Amino acid sequence: MKTTKLLLLIFAISLNTVFAQKKIEKDDSQTVEKSYLVLPKIEVIPIKDTKVNRQYELYVKLPEGYSENNDRQYPVIYYTDAIWHVEILSSATEYIMEEAILVGISWQKDIEEALIKEKGAHVSRFRDYSVGKSSNTEYQAKYQFGQAGNHLDFIRNDVLKYVETNYRTDSNNRSYFGYSLGGEFGAYILLKQSDTFKNYILGSPSFGKDITYFSELISNITQKQSSLNANVFISYGTLEKDSGKQVEEFIRLLRDRNDKSLSILPVVIEGNHRTAFPRTGVRSVTWLASLFKEGVKSNKN
Repeated sequence: MKTTKLLLLIFAISLNTVFAQKKIEKDDSQTVEKSYLVLPKIEVIPIKDTKVNRQYELYVKLPEGYSENNDRQYPVIYYTDAIWHVEILSSATEYIMEEAILVGISWQKDIEEALIKEKGAHVSRFRDYSVGKSSNTEYQAKYQFGQAGNHLDFIRNDVLKYVETNYRTDSNNRSYFGYSLGGEFGAYILLKQSDTFKNYILGSPSFGKDITYFSELISNITQKQSSLNANVFISYGTLEKDSGKQVEEFIRLLRDRNDKSLSILPVVIEGNHRTAFPRTGVRSVTWLASLFKEGVKSNKN
């Protein structure tokens, strides 16, 4: 039964990624007209990082029946790399966790055009999601690595404030989804200000040489005897040999703290860094849905 549901979900996801086309019968005098599929029910809302004056966008998807259930508060899944992840998370929640509000956080919109041409529209993620500066002074000056702290401030002070002011949300049931560098950023949030979210999905986090930094963060938390009070889903692909070792080291460091308030679910997913992503999306949302159902049951008891 689970296999059938997963196949149906993957099929639905694939439908969301194709272009809608209007076809006209072919002859020598006619051409094919094309139109593009726009994802339904997703609002694109401009938002400013008020601390550093940068412009971003939020992709907000409300659950079915939101407008009718005026007394209900909804759990929210916040995710980075919005344009890359919106389709998989939209499809997964549609089938598995339909009561969730989705909030995607875009890359910086008003960044220098020269940087976009050189590295792509995603260039700001190297700055916003990274914890350490580059040893290459030229690269550091150009890309400004290591501003995860600023981006966390933006999320806490601007994004959460906007969403929780304008939508009926359960502020005690916030979740974070990040993949690759976004997964590393999620680990940073967990260790710096764990109360930002209740549930953390860290998909194939790209720790690299930053694993030493995270080890020091965990050591500092342990010395302060701080409780993280969070649920963590952390994964990597079977073919991610080097990064998989770093993820396992991160898990070991967290578990060695013996923090009873921290629940960790490590998952190894078939594939490499790219191909493990779709399964990570589905598996992690399934995990989130189970947490939510358990919370509903406990509240009723």
